[in-house]
Amino acid sequence: MLTFSDLRGEQRPTADLPLFDAPATLRTFDSPEFRGIEFYEVEAKSILNRLPAASRMPFEWTINTYRGCSHACRYCQSGDTPVLMADGRTKPLAEVRVGDAIYGTVFDGKYRRYVTTQVLAHWQTVKPAYRVTLEDGTRLVASGDHRFLTNRGWKHVTGTEHGWHRRPHLTVNNKLMGTGQFALPPKDGPEYRRGYLCGMIRGDGMLRSATYPRPGGAPWQSHQFRLALVDPEALQRTRAYLAKLDVGTFEFVFQKAVGARKQLNAIRCGGRRSVAAIREIVAWPHTASAEWSKGFLAGIFDAEGSYNDNGTLRICNTDQVIVDQITSCLRRFDFSFVVEKRNLSRAKPVTYVRVLGGQREHLRFFHTVDPAITRKRTIEGFAIKNNAPLRVVSIEALGFEMPMFDITTGTGDFIANGVVSHNCFARPSHTYLNFDAGEDFERKVVVKVNAAEVLRRELRRPSWQGAHVAMGTNTDPYQRCEGRYRLTRGVLEVLRDFRNPCSVLTKSPLLTRDLDLFEELAETAGFSASLSIGTLDEEVWRRTEPGTPHPRARIAAVRRLRQAGIPCGVLIAPILPRISDSQGGVHALAGARLPGAGGGVPAPVPGRERAQGDPAGDRRPRRGGQAPPPDRAGGDEQPARGAPAHSPSRGACRAGGDPALPGLRLTRPTRRLRAAAHLARSTPVSWRSRRAAPPLRRRPGPSRSPSGRGRRGGAGPAAAAAAVRGPRRRARPAGRGTRPPWR
Repeated sequence: MLTFSDLRGEQRPTADLPLFDAPATLRTFDSPEFRGIEFYEVEAKSILNRLPAASRMPFEWTINTYRGCSHACRYCQSGDTPVLMADGRTKPLAEVRVGDAIYGTVFDGKYRRYVTTQVLAHWQTVKPAYRVTLEDGTRLVASGDHRFLTNRGWKHVTGTEHGWHRRPHLTVNNKLMGTGQFALPPKDGPEYRRGYLCGMIRGDGMLRSATYPRPGGAPWQSHQFRLALVDPEALQRTRAYLAKLDVGTFEFVFQKAVGARKQLNAIRCGGRRSVAAIREIVAWPHTASAEWSKGFLAGIFDAEGSYNDNGTLRICNTDQVIVDQITSCLRRFDFSFVVEKRNLSRAKPVTYVRVLGGQREHLRFFHTVDPAITRKRTIEGFAIKNNAPLRVVSIEALGFEMPMFDITTGTGDFIANGVVSHNCFARPSHTYLNFDAGEDFERKVVVKVNAAEVLRRELRRPSWQGAHVAMGTNTDPYQRCEGRYRLTRGVLEVLRDFRNPCSVLTKSPLLTRDLDLFEELAETAGFSASLSIGTLDEEVWRRTEPGTPHPRARIAAVRRLRQAGIPCGVLIAPILPRISDSQGGVHALAGARLPGAGGGVPAPVPGRERAQGDPAGDRRPRRGGQAPPPDRAGGDEQPARGAPAHSPSRGACRAGGDPALPGLRLTRPTRRLRAAAHLARSTPVSWRSRRAAPPLRRRPGPSRSPSGRGRRGGAGPAAAAAAVRGPRRRARPAGRGTRPPWR
C-alpha cells in the first residue's frame, strides 16, 4: 500500500511564476487524493512575512510554506445575473473583473447600508441550477449552496428541516432584502441620443442666433451654441452624441476653480449650419418613442436634476413646456411623482417634479434612463429598507448543470439583481502568481521546497529579535500534501533549534505527527496549536469544507495534544449566520468535552497564548531584565502546564463556595467578582491585554474575609482574586549588550 512518503510523482516541464526568480518544477501524483492537482515546486527567496501594522493582528510574523489549498468553499450564480456597480449601473456577473468597484453592504448596528467595495477575485464552476422567483417577478438562477440575505438572516437556496441536509434555506414566503429586479438599461441608439441631447441642451445649454448692425455694411449674423457643466461625464456624452450627428464642437475652460467652486468646462460651436442642425436635433418630436423618452429624462436629469442624501429625486425647471414633457415621460414608464411650485412671486416660478417610491423606484429610474453623471446616482450610505415585494414565490430545480460564477469582495457580499448576495473569501492571494482564484486555487499548489533552509538563514540575522511566528494564517500548513513534502516539520525543527516561539493554526489532525517537536518547543521556546472547527454538523461540513478532515478527527487531535500537555485550543470559525450557529452547530461544538482538556474548548489567540495556569507564559529561558516577575507571596499554587482549568459552576457560587478556593465563603457580590476573576485566569490572554484590562473592583460596602474577622483579619477575597489573577508587570526587554536568550 502506497503512503504519502512513498509517492515519487511525475516531473513535468518547468514553469515560470511571478515573485520567484528560478523556474518552478511542475509535479503531479497518481494518488486519488492528489488526482487533478498540480504542484509547483519553487525556491523561495524569503519565508518570513511581516504583517503591516494596519492588520491589527495579535502577531507580526507569519510563515506559509504552501500557496493554494483545497479547503475553500463555493457559492455561485449564473453568469447573466446583473451586479450593481459603484457607478450605479449594472454588469453581468460573468463580465465582472478583479478590481471593479461595486456595491456591498455593512451593518451599522441598526441598518444594513450600501457601501462601495472592490472585487478581489472572480471564478467559474459548474453546478446544478435552481431558479428562485420572487413576488415582483424577479428571477434568480443560482446553485443550491448559494446564500441570500432575508429578513431572518442568510439562507441557502435549498436544504431540509431534518437529517443530514438540515440547514437554513429559502422557503415560500421568505422575504429577501434589497430593491428587487433591476430594470433593463436603454439601447444606445439614434432615438435615445436625440432625446438625451434635447433634454440636456434645453435644460442647461445656450443656443441662439442674433443679427447685429454693421456700420457701412450688411448686418452681421451670429450663431452660437455653448454648454458649460461641472461634471465631465455629461459634457463628454453630449459632445460624442453631437459628433455622431455630424456636429463638431471643441472643449474649453469656461471658468477656473475659485475657492470652493469647482472648475467649469464647456463645449461650443458656431456657424449657421451647425446651429441649425442642433435646433433640428432638439425639436419636440410629433410622437415620442420610448427610447427618445428615456434619453430625454436622462438628459434633463443631468442638466436640472438632483438626488440628495435624504433620498429625494427631483428635476426642476421654469419652462412649463419642459415640465409637461417631464411628467409625460414619467407617466409613460409608470413612475409616481408630485409637482411642486416654489417662488411663486417671481416672474418665472420654479417647478419641481419629485419622483416617489423610495430607493426601489429611484434605482429603477436610474437603470431605465441611464443618466451620465454618476455623482447624482450614488446610493452610498443609504439603508436597505425591506419595503419591496420580494417574497419567495417558488424555488425550482432546473434539472441540469450550468456554468456558475462567483466573486470575492471586500465586504463579503454584493447586490445581485436587486437582492443582497453572499460571496466567498480567501482566494485573492493566488492571483499574485497569475493564477485565477477559482479552480487554480484548489488545483495548483505552490510548494516552497527550501522553506527550512531559508528560515534558518533568516533567523541567523542579528536584526532578528525572536518575535513570535504564526503558521497557517493564509493556507493550511498541514494540508494533504504536507504528508508528502514534510516542509512544515522542517520549519518547526528550525524554530526549535533557535528557541523561537511559534504557533500553528490548521484544520488537519496531521499535526499530531509532530507531537515530539511540539513538546520540545513548548518546553524551550513557547508553543501553542489551534484547530479550526466551524461545525460538527456533517452536512454543513461536507458542503462548506469538502476537502478537509472530519471535524471529529480534529476534536480527537485536540484531545491528544491536550493530554500531552500542549497548549491547544479550537477556533470556532467560520461561523455561518443561521447555518452553523444553530443549536446543532456552535452550541454543540462549544459544549464538546475533551478528556484531559476539562470542559469546553478554549480558543487561544495565536501568538499571545499562555500555558494554562502559567504566569510566565513564555517558556524561553530568560536572564536579567527579561526574567519573569516572581509569583506574589500568598498566592494560590499554580497547576501544572496543561492541567485542566475548570470554570466555577453556578451551583457552587450559589451555594457560597468557590471551586478554585475550597472552604472560602463569599458574599453574593464577591461571588460574582471571584467568578469573573477565575474566568479571566482560565482564558489565555497576553501580558499586554492583562495590563490594559481594568482592575476588578468590589462593590462598596462591608466585606468579610475567609476567617470572618473583616478586612484586617485576613487577606480578604480581593487579595485572593489578585493572587489568582497573577502578576501584572510586563517583562522588560534586554538591556544594551545583553546576549539574546534565543541565540
